[in-house]
Amino acid sequence: MSVTSPTIQTALSHRSIRKFTDQMIDEATVQTLFECARAASSSNHLQCVSIIRVRDQKLREQLKHCASNQQYVLDAPEFWVFCIDFHRHHQILPQAQTDYTEVLMIGCVDSGIMAQNVLLSAESLGLGGVYIGSIRNQIQQVGELLQLPEHMVPVVGLCLGYPDQDPPLKPRLPSAVLVSENHYQALNPQILQDYDCVVADYYWQRNQIDMDWSRNVIKSLNQPIRPNVLPYLQQQGFAKK
Repeated sequence: MSVTSPTIQTALSHRSIRKFTDQMIDEATVQTLFECARAASSSNHLQCVSIIRVRDQKLREQLKHCASNQQYVLDAPEFWVFCIDFHRHHQILPQAQTDYTEVLMIGCVDSGIMAQNVLLSAESLGLGGVYIGSIRNQIQQVGELLQLPEHMVPVVGLCLGYPDQDPPLKPRLPSAVLVSENHYQALNPQILQDYDCVVADYYWQRNQIDMDWSRNVIKSLNQPIRPNVLPYLQQQGFAKK
């Protein structure tokens, strides 16, 4: 019998939710989720993440346009943007050496940890959500709209609300691919082929789309990916070394 708990069941039940009811999230719940964000692990206790809670609908509309016009950015009861924030650290130490690439990696890792803390906690309360990585499509415009100073970068958005859809679980890579022991194990072609069949069936059953995981990888990575990001990072004082 597998080991389980309410937390494990919540984690294993994750689906991205892109359609929400009109029910707002009460402020006590919002503040609880902020506390869950604050409790997230942080490298060297630097606490280098800030959350921008976007409530202004005009601003939401502008951010939606920056994020591939995904309507749920506008419609979700809550939309938060997780940002790397070393601006406050420069207020403490103006000569802080945050232009090293490792500092950027610290900020990205901490942002991801905090965002996942929030979403898992939200899902445990019956909420649903979806991450919005497409805010980086126009990362500079997003930074300007949010009035981010130097040494801050928007990493990912998060829509939150009460689900108005019940999508199936999306098939993930099997643990035989995900987990290696002692040293890296190369991808097994047969396992990949089997997984592609499972994913193809998922896409066809859900949206009548002819797609599998391998073709999705090719579609996503066989082209330049947001080449505007590096100049913006360097403009903001990151990834110069």
